[in-house]
Amino acid sequence: MNREDAEAAAERPLAGRVALVAGATRGAGRAMAVELGRAGATVYASGRTTRERVSEVGRASETIEETAELVDAAGGTGIAVPTDHLVPEQVAALVERVDHEQGRLDVLVNDVWGGDHLVQWGKPMWEHDLAMGLRAVRLGVESHLITSHHAVPLLIRHPGGLVVEVTDGTAEYNRRYREPLYYDLAKNGPLRVAYALGQELAPHGATALALTPGWLRSEAMLDTHFRVTEETWREALATTPEFGISESPVYVARALVALAADPDVARFNGRSLSSGWLAREYGFTDTDGSRPDAWSYLRDTDAGRRADPLDYR
Repeated sequence: MNREDAEAAAERPLAGRVALVAGATRGAGRAMAVELGRAGATVYASGRTTRERVSEVGRASETIEETAELVDAAGGTGIAVPTDHLVPEQVAALVERVDHEQGRLDVLVNDVWGGDHLVQWGKPMWEHDLAMGLRAVRLGVESHLITSHHAVPLLIRHPGGLVVEVTDGTAEYNRRYREPLYYDLAKNGPLRVAYALGQELAPHGATALALTPGWLRSEAMLDTHFRVTEETWREALATTPEFGISESPVYVARALVALAADPDVARFNGRSLSSGWLAREYGFTDTDGSRPDAWSYLRDTDAGRRADPLDYR
């Protein structure tokens, strides 16, 4: 391989690879799809919000078609497939399409969520609306199981496959109560799924792991909670200094690409990993050149240590 070919391979380490990002409409899922494409992958971006239909999340400003276009613009191949991942027949059809068009699946990202609007923060289990709580758990856990059930047989057809369970919180941090109970279940479930699935995948030469961002500057976090943009997010520090530990969705997406391109990723099988920890492991940064580590900040402040959020960037 000559120098030019080596440089091209380094810039596009996932060329020829096929990925499915389940829940790619916005936030971390969208960024993951785009960065996988930037690394050269063909990316199937699935989700419920399209230009013709808005999901229960209620945000029409982000669609899976737009995600696929962003993947194309980044240099990959983006394919938008409307899919409700709680409907097994729709997931089966999605995987059959990937098989028919590509004949392989190398990376499966289970990022389905869209349940924040269902969570009644601060309410104990018996006061929380039961139907809303159960649907939050279904979105956070059952959708992931349905997707893996249909996609893993294609993924293990070739050795080296990777399944990534996206959640909120590391296994270490989530030993504490993540209020309320239904949210706790929805975000701890993927951690256990990653561990158990890893045991079943290992004999097939595949890997499963859990990946969490820190305080994610998602579209909703920016425009709804803080009324800022990705360019002006630091304005929110005047009222919420803790927002200084936040990270762009690109940060966790770069973590995903580093994992997917790592020939020794199996060393992480079954483990829970964070964007901040992986930034130190692989040497990447967020878009501003920093390395936010939200979970270390929370660990230290929970232990009663005085901490400046900006010291954790």
